[in-house]
Amino acid sequence: QVQFVESGGGLVQPGGSLRLSCAASGFTYSSYGVSWVRRAPGKGLEWVSDINSSGGSTYYSDSVKGRFTISRDNAKNTLYLQMNSLTPEDTAVYYCTSGEYYGQGTQVTVSS
Repeated sequence: QVQFVESGGGLVQPGGSLRLSCAASGFTYSSYGVSWVRRAPGKGLEWVSDINSSGGSTYYSDSVKGRFTISRDNAKNTLYLQMNSLTPEDTAVYYCTSGEYYGQGTQVTVSS
């Protein structure tokens, strides 16, 4: 079955960086675009970034543009999100998704 497993979250100080990973399985990963979304405490799901199947096209929300970088390794069936210049407003559970399937999420907390 389709499965996404996120990792790499944690506690980081404002201005710091984290790299999230998402291991995909159960489908032909290299044929699909995938996304990162997040849910901040008490808020709804927010789209963060998309990447197409080849990795050649990427898209970002205005709130993360210039600070986050999405990438993928189709040989490893893995999606990444490099997050720099983190602020407390980035605190959320981050999920990778195909649009239909979601992982369990990884918690990112930005706090001093």
